[in-house]
Amino acid sequence: MSLRHRISPAALSIPLLIAVLGLVLQLLEPQAVLALRHAVFDQFQRWQPRPAAEAAVRVVDIDEESLARLGQWPWPRTRLAELLQRLDGAGVAAVGFDVLFAEADRTSPAAMGALWQVPAPLRGELASLPDHDEAFAAALAQVPAALGFVAVERGAPPRDAGWPFRFVLSGAPQVQRLFHFDAAVMPLPALAQAAAGLGSISFVPDPDGVVRRVPMVFRLGEATVPALVAEVLRLEQRARNYTLMGDAHGGLAGLRIGTRDIITNPRGEVWVHYARPDAGRYLPAWRVLAGEADADLRGRLVLVGSSAQGLMDLRFSPVSGPMPGVEAHAQVLEQILAGDVLQRPVLAPAVESLALLLGCLAVVLAMARAATPLALGVLALVLGGLGWAGWAAFSRHGLLFDPALPALTVLLAFIAAGIARYVAGERRQRWIRRAFSRYVSPNLVAHLVAHPEQLALGGRRQVCSFVFTDLAGFTALMDKLDPAEAVALLNRYLDEMIGIAFRHQGTLDRIVGDAVAIMFSAPVPQADHACRALACAREMAAFGAAYAAELAAQGVPFGHTRVGVHTGEVIVGNFGGKAIFDYRALGDAVNTASRLEGANKYLGTQLCLSAATLAACPQAPVRPVGRLMLQGRSEALMAYTPAEPEDGAYAAAYALLAAGDEGALAAFTELAALRPEDALVRLHLARLRAGARDDLVVLEGK
Repeated sequence: MSLRHRISPAALSIPLLIAVLGLVLQLLEPQAVLALRHAVFDQFQRWQPRPAAEAAVRVVDIDEESLARLGQWPWPRTRLAELLQRLDGAGVAAVGFDVLFAEADRTSPAAMGALWQVPAPLRGELASLPDHDEAFAAALAQVPAALGFVAVERGAPPRDAGWPFRFVLSGAPQVQRLFHFDAAVMPLPALAQAAAGLGSISFVPDPDGVVRRVPMVFRLGEATVPALVAEVLRLEQRARNYTLMGDAHGGLAGLRIGTRDIITNPRGEVWVHYARPDAGRYLPAWRVLAGEADADLRGRLVLVGSSAQGLMDLRFSPVSGPMPGVEAHAQVLEQILAGDVLQRPVLAPAVESLALLLGCLAVVLAMARAATPLALGVLALVLGGLGWAGWAAFSRHGLLFDPALPALTVLLAFIAAGIARYVAGERRQRWIRRAFSRYVSPNLVAHLVAHPEQLALGGRRQVCSFVFTDLAGFTALMDKLDPAEAVALLNRYLDEMIGIAFRHQGTLDRIVGDAVAIMFSAPVPQADHACRALACAREMAAFGAAYAAELAAQGVPFGHTRVGVHTGEVIVGNFGGKAIFDYRALGDAVNTASRLEGANKYLGTQLCLSAATLAACPQAPVRPVGRLMLQGRSEALMAYTPAEPEDGAYAAAYALLAAGDEGALAAFTELAALRPEDALVRLHLARLRAGARDDLVVLEGK
């Protein structure tokens, strides 16, 4: 079969345009595409976070308990000096402060003297005491520690004469592509000069606030500056230089710090491969100051930050959600030390574009030339292949390839080709749709049109009423009549039975041969569903009797209709799978209604209803049938059958039977003589003569 026979050239242009649009989006990378890509990469990380390992990183946490024990923030710089001395004494490799010290310590003696407005002589004595910032600077000068600064968009850049690092270029990388800031909020000059390192603690999160990449280097004015993480690594290496490494095309390929080579993207960013939060990484500051954490600090890289609610620099991780900003720094340090760095290769967009084109071509050709199941199989294979390739690249090699945009484009191209194919064959199939639409309940159709969200698979618990009917003797009738004639008689019968159900606002649950199942109060709740079900059942029974009599007059033994009615709790909803599903009810109440219909054969009745249904319609004229022990049930079910007018004589006889009175046999014997055609009277009389003493009727196995 040629391609033109299935899809016209004009229709083929639509999938082609979708493929071209996908390529344009791949090139331009609008925010929607990036959001979709990041969602996929985030899911990859949730499925396979970085393995937990014993890393040489610890966070000295200014947490809530430390604030409660040592006082609210800001702490005196003398306490921070003491903290540094404790860390140095414990033998840490390097320290990074994820804290900005941009203002002088207001608790220094001179500052407090001015604040308290003490007499001049005392103020002079206070001014002669050691300044807290000087004490902190002295401690900084003795420890390999880096202070953080915050890069900002506008302002005057700081002078770079005092930077404690130097950048060396290898391969002429294009530093102009790095994130650029005009100015920075720096630590106090005395502290900055004393510190062995200065690094930016700024992040450049994505629009949703998630930190997926951390820049290792920035442009600050005309200078190139490192991030705090890079400075901690430099101090750990006791290095002076950073080496920016270029690729073959002049772009930035990575950063060398001492003996460590760190792969970055052209903007100097490292993709963060998050591990799950590790409480063992955090050491409360009060414990460090108390000398209780020395054993856990020796040889470690230490970051000082805060998880306290009032101080926390809130960020978001794709793995654990909200996190303190220091956590992102710690995660980057850990993955660099472990050598587990994610990469998005430079060729990733080209590979994804090729996958997009080949995938679109494959599914469009499949839709044009193959049967629908095979075309769906090709679609599933392409989509599954794209997803598997992206996941395998991430999980096995730490490479970030985006399967989302190619997969979405392939799916849209397939849908477009499918619509074109559908439109071409729609006329030929319209009569089939019309035929099958007759088998859907009008109230169900109207409800789903008004509430399309309920087309989803699933169900809910609800009390409903059910009517089950069956046609006695129809199998024998099929053997006697011409099949076409038998089907015509059955179709007329079913058409009227279903029409009765629809007039009572019932929902067609199913048709099985000559049997019909109707439910009430689903999908549209009906307060009077039990009474509707009983009225529907009585009308069905009346029609069945009249239809059988009409055909009997024509010499056709059509058989009589048996009806069962029950009310109870079921699960109602859509059941099935993604390809097809059916709206129906599941539960014991459905089975009970079916067994009540079958009980008519043994009882000699035409319609049998439960006490649960009668309880909602107390005015309905009925005769008690008995307590039925239905097949598969452990408890008897009280059943009734309609009686019009009410039968006082039967009620009196049944009362004796239910009470176990010995006079029941005489009462039913008298009734049987008066009503030899009453099947229910004959049933109880036969039971009493066989030794029964109450109204319990066991139907097990019948």
